[in-house]
Amino acid sequence: MRTLIAIPVYNEQKYVTKVLTEVRRYAQDILVIDDGSTDETPLLVAKQPVEVVRHARNRGYGQSMIDAFRWAMCQCYCYDWLITMDCDEQHEPASLPEFYKAIEANDADVVSGSRYMGGSDARDVPPPDRRAINATVTTLINDRLRLKLTDSFCGFKAYRVSALRKLALSETGYAFPLQFWVQAVAHDLRIREIPIRLIYNDPNRSFGGPLNDAHNRLHHYVEVFERELLKFPDRFGDVGCVQCDAEKTLDQITATAKTV
Repeated sequence: MRTLIAIPVYNEQKYVTKVLTEVRRYAQDILVIDDGSTDETPLLVAKQPVEVVRHARNRGYGQSMIDAFRWAMCQCYCYDWLITMDCDEQHEPASLPEFYKAIEANDADVVSGSRYMGGSDARDVPPPDRRAINATVTTLINDRLRLKLTDSFCGFKAYRVSALRKLALSETGYAFPLQFWVQAVAHDLRIREIPIRLIYNDPNRSFGGPLNDAHNRLHHYVEVFERELLKFPDRFGDVGCVQCDAEKTLDQITATAKTV
């Protein structure tokens, strides 16, 4: 069984050498998608024995994921599985063997890391707005798609490559997971979660522009989610007011957090 590790990077000169060196302890086939880095990242990546896709300009997290999927699906490489992970030391390469075990179990098409399920080790506390939005979106996804996720935004995932061929993903930004989950369910992909450590090295990391505002970010995520639901009316029926449900859930989660 052949597995590709794909790592999107953007201005990660602080971490990239250490992360790639560590990943190479657990994997042979590694792809770096450099999303238009303007620091020393490209020079540092060039010193590593890895494949590289480089964007001339920053095109977004979702586009990096789409490029990773396309690479994994290329017939000449014959990959069976793709594992994606971040390059900021929030996803530990030492967790890769756990993903390999889950792959070998052969009972899922998507193995998604979770920082919040039972068995996860919380080293850090996430920024309150990020945790609240993650919880809100995860609740929304579970309600609408009838899933039981505990962490809808974790980028540490394993994908069966043959299953990826069923999807038509186009969301280039941070809302990529919203499109992915809808299509995964619409195409009956089998999903399971495994616990990973909760690590936040940079709680002040920017999303960029209007998305730095938590409510704008949630509104954007829900717009993408609703638009994707509408593509599968036979599967998901009347979409209703997804935005209303999301705002109500966020208010409830925020109110609960203030009383704890």
